[in-house]
Amino acid sequence: MGSVTSTVHPDGVAEVVMENPPVNALSVAGWYEVADAVRSLGENQDVRVVVLRAEGRGFNAGVDIKEMQATEGFSALIGANRGCYAAFAAVYECAVPVVAAVHGYCLGGGIGLVGNADVVVASEDATFGLPEVDRGALGAATHLARLVPHHKMRAMVYTSATATAAELHHYGSVLEVVPAGQLREAALRVASAIAAKNPTVIRAAKESLNGIDPVDVKRSYRFEQGFTFELNLAGVGDEARDAFVERRRQDPAG
Repeated sequence: MGSVTSTVHPDGVAEVVMENPPVNALSVAGWYEVADAVRSLGENQDVRVVVLRAEGRGFNAGVDIKEMQATEGFSALIGANRGCYAAFAAVYECAVPVVAAVHGYCLGGGIGLVGNADVVVASEDATFGLPEVDRGALGAATHLARLVPHHKMRAMVYTSATATAAELHHYGSVLEVVPAGQLREAALRVASAIAAKNPTVIRAAKESLNGIDPVDVKRSYRFEQGFTFELNLAGVGDEARDAFVERRRQDPAG
């Protein structure tokens, strides 16, 4: 059974839901599932807007490092990098707006998804962070920079600190912060407001807004990924991932 499901409602609002217990860290296949689901919905002329959300303890905990360390060679590392790249690009290039509904933790790859979304709604318990340096990797600062001011982004990358939904609302990157139990309702409300508009105009608006972005998010993220490969070749990445997996083994809730 896949970790991603999608549904299209009669009003043209579609939902893509990630669910991969225990922490919503996606496997290589899971990242491609997100990419395929979002792209196919954007190509569906009956779809006017996509809501990307998750079930479980948090929105997204990034890549499945356990899978990566249990796989011989570099196929899982390369797969995770390419899978994330595909998923982030699918959200950004989706022909219709994507509304991200974030609860709990949004880490690593989750930042890539949310940073490339068109609208972000979050629950009061949502936190956002890039713990990449603790994993011997780099990436998604491109997308974090779309959520927080530049120097805040740098501090978060260097320290692996997180930011709250309230902070991001203050910065203007999160549209609305609601109690956890009201998150899906809030996201669907925003999506329905978009879906009520002329779909041809909305699709044109999405394309035009991407066209005036000052940063090429795909190229920028690919540049970051190159340093992850360098760190892996240096042995730092593998050591950090092994340490992470060992801590997870000692934590029954992880």
